[in-house]
Amino acid sequence: MIQNNSSTSQFPSQDSILRLKQEMKLRRFSPKTVKSYLYYITSALNFANKSPRSICGDDLRAYLEKLSDDGRSASTLNTAYSALQFYFEKILRRRFFMDIPRAKTLKKIPEIFTKEEVKKILETIRNIKHKLMLGLMYSSGLRVSEVVNVRVRDLNFSDNLLYVRNAKGAKDRATITSEKVSAVLEKYTKNKNPDDYVFESDRGGKLTERSVQKIFTGALKNSGVKKCASCHSLRYSFATHLLEGGTDIRYIQELLGHAKLETTQIYTKVAKNNLQSIKSPLD
Repeated sequence: MIQNNSSTSQFPSQDSILRLKQEMKLRRFSPKTVKSYLYYITSALNFANKSPRSICGDDLRAYLEKLSDDGRSASTLNTAYSALQFYFEKILRRRFFMDIPRAKTLKKIPEIFTKEEVKKILETIRNIKHKLMLGLMYSSGLRVSEVVNVRVRDLNFSDNLLYVRNAKGAKDRATITSEKVSAVLEKYTKNKNPDDYVFESDRGGKLTERSVQKIFTGALKNSGVKKCASCHSLRYSFATHLLEGGTDIRYIQELLGHAKLETTQIYTKVAKNNLQSIKSPLD
C-alpha cells in the first residue's frame, strides 16, 4: 500500500470501513469492486496522513499522481478515482472532484481467436469439466467471473439459453449457448441439484477465477496457438464471430451485457467483414 512516511496514523476508522462496506452492499457492488475500493480509499487516506474530513482535492490529486509515477495503468488510476469519488461524494458528501481529471485510457484492440484456433484449444483438453467450462465461455460470451457462478438452474436446455445473474454492474441477462455444449451440459449436470454450481472445485463449492485462468493458460499452451491471449479472448472471439456472421451489433451488446454500445463497437475493428464482397452502388 502506498504510504506517506511522515506518520503511522491509520485511516479510515473501523467504523468508517464498516459503513463503507454497508453502503457498497446496498448498491450491490461486486465483491471484487468492494475489495478494490476499500484498498484505494484506505491507501489514499494513509498517503495523505489526514482524517477524511481534513483532506482536500490537492491531497487526492497528489495520491493519483503518485500512482501514475509508480507506473500504474490508466485503468488502475480510474478505478482509484472512482473509489475516492464514491467515498467523498456519496459517503462524506464532499464535492471537489470537478478539478481532478480522469486518466485517459487507450482502447486496445483485443486478441481474437479464429474459429479454428478455438477448436484447437478445446480439443487439447481431456478433462470434461474443463472442456465444458471453456466451451461455455466461448459459446455464451461469458466473463471468468460469470462462468464460475453459473448454477444448474441458470441453464435452459430446451431453448439453448443461459441466464447470467448479478453480472458486472449488478445486472441479469440472458445469452445463447451452443446446441453441442448444451447437450453435453445436460448430461453433465443430470445428477446435480438446481442450486449447485455447474463447475465445482474438487473440494466442493465453486471454482476460483484463478483456477479457470490456469486451465485456459495450459490449454492455450498445449494447443500450439501462438497468441498472447487470456480467458477473456474467448468472450472477445464470441462477439467477433457473431459480428462476422451478420448478427446485429445491438443484439451482441445485449448478449454481452454491455451498458453502452460504444463498448461493443470495438469488435467492429477486428471483425473481417469481407469488404471485397460488398458491391459499389455504381456496379
